[in-house]
Amino acid sequence: MTVGRSVTASADIVPDSERVGLIGALPPRLRPFASLMRLDRPIGSWLLYWPCAWSVALAGVGGRWGLFLWLGLGAFAMRSAGCVYNDIVDRDLDRKVERTRLRPLASGRASIESAWLLIAGLCLIGLIVLLQLNLTAAIVAAVSVAPVAAYPFMKRITWWPQAWLGLVFSWGALVGWPAVTGSLAWTALLLWFGSIAWVVGYDTLYAIQDIEDDALVGVKSSARRMGDKAVLGVGLFYAAALLLWGATIWSVRPDWLAVATLVPAALHLANQALRADPADGALALKLFRSNRTCGFLVFLAMLVVGLSSR
Repeated sequence: MTVGRSVTASADIVPDSERVGLIGALPPRLRPFASLMRLDRPIGSWLLYWPCAWSVALAGVGGRWGLFLWLGLGAFAMRSAGCVYNDIVDRDLDRKVERTRLRPLASGRASIESAWLLIAGLCLIGLIVLLQLNLTAAIVAAVSVAPVAAYPFMKRITWWPQAWLGLVFSWGALVGWPAVTGSLAWTALLLWFGSIAWVVGYDTLYAIQDIEDDALVGVKSSARRMGDKAVLGVGLFYAAALLLWGATIWSVRPDWLAVATLVPAALHLANQALRADPADGALALKLFRSNRTCGFLVFLAMLVVGLSSR
């Protein structure tokens, strides 16, 4: 009986789970849905959340500290909904890839109908968060639905789906600023562009682990496009992100001391780029996950500058 339970539990967990025990501890009926939402891998929610938090922080918060919590809830709900939607679109491809063949829809452990119902519930949470924002921020946030819906198809169309992911995962930079100030500004756009470059860098690292499988099924990625130069590409995109973040800070507070608040994040990103190896997928995944720390370091920089400039 012990062996049987072990086999069943392992079948409910995708191979690249961060914390295997979390999904395994849930009742069997809930495991496929927890896996669809990537509850065991919160890194995606963190990466979606940080640009939101940066933007609110750089805008000076405006006394609305609760925005950090609301936007955190929104990031969790919408990232989870995006994962479910992505699995619906990619279920046939997922069956052909070793790392993803055990995902609930690819393996048949969850139905398409139940997946759509799950998306509806998560979007309802997103709507509740949307209602906490002012009109400008709410409209900007709602516009993100279109690029989010298009994202799963990009790897079939372009060698740079990571760039499209950058547009989507950085959208919070355009939401946080007007949520505090009431209007969009060039500062928010600079922050958005910087975040896009950051996303392309870290998602190229993530794509390194799938290069062989992607080639077999015909899926495109920046890692495949750059090949042996993928690590150099990651470094260049990280450098672009830092330059754009520096320009963002300069637009709020034209002071080199303010820009220097990015030094910890710069060192962290440099360490990633120097350690990465296009032939080592496990290391690439580890470095990718470390970007939650990078996001926190950038957040501290934006918070210090934002609060000291108001």
